[in-house]
Amino acid sequence: MQAQVDQFLNYLSVERGLAKNSIIAYGRDLRKYIGFLKEREIESLGRSTHKEIMTYLMELKNPGLPGKRGLSSASVARNLVAIKMFHRFLVAEGDLKDDPTANMDSPLVAKKLPHVLTIPEVEKLLRRAKGQTLKEVRDRAILELLYGTGLRISELISLKMVDLNLDFSYLRCFGKGGRERIVPFGREARDWIKKYLEKVRPQLAKRKSDSALFLTRLGKGFSRQGLWKVIKKYANKSGLGKEITPHTFRHCFATHLLQGGADLRSVQEMLGHADISTTQVYTHVNRERLKSIHAKYHPRG
Repeated sequence: MQAQVDQFLNYLSVERGLAKNSIIAYGRDLRKYIGFLKEREIESLGRSTHKEIMTYLMELKNPGLPGKRGLSSASVARNLVAIKMFHRFLVAEGDLKDDPTANMDSPLVAKKLPHVLTIPEVEKLLRRAKGQTLKEVRDRAILELLYGTGLRISELISLKMVDLNLDFSYLRCFGKGGRERIVPFGREARDWIKKYLEKVRPQLAKRKSDSALFLTRLGKGFSRQGLWKVIKKYANKSGLGKEITPHTFRHCFATHLLQGGADLRSVQEMLGHADISTTQVYTHVNRERLKSIHAKYHPRG
């Protein structure tokens, strides 16, 4: 069964072009599913039935073990999607005759509205990287670029020097599934990146330095954890008392664009969303803002 999982993951990578993190997540979910089947002495996926899969999903949600918490509805739904895709693939490949998930609907999961900072709050956070030291110049350039482009953290750490066009203020990045897109950025981000490239990067770069745009003190590109520490540092310094993650900048980028009058399609393209329904969550954020304004200022609010 594990060989079939590996075959499926290879299909997702080579033919579907899914992002590496998505493939890792699918692999993790499917290994748990196979482990469950083996515990029930089911050694072949052809013996897995609708009933077995439903039992597995119920155990994910309610483990029934002291001190062990079940998964959220969103996580259970993600596991079901992985199992459904896996079984469909095996049927298409001729490895399975019947698909036990054929009549199983994925549960509807309520979308959580992204947490968004106000524009003054973002500016307060950015100002905490004052640019008084070489490290602060680099960090300010990173923060300004995150807010100015809405890049995912994985996209930012993957940026190479050749991906940046400072003269025309745009960059090239590769998003989920390796999809390439061009994203413009504003004057503030441009000025800090220019300062970083002129004063800081040459001092961080070693003889055989990494080609990454942003370098650590060791002359190498950032890891996810390393960049997360930079953001956490200035989030704590800001004193906003709110949970701020790398994705917070992406949410703020999209929401503030829409609040300023940008059209949804343009925001979708800059975010690199394959489906506009993913981008539409930010219109919900704006609706909540409008409702709060109405409630505060309208005499019948």
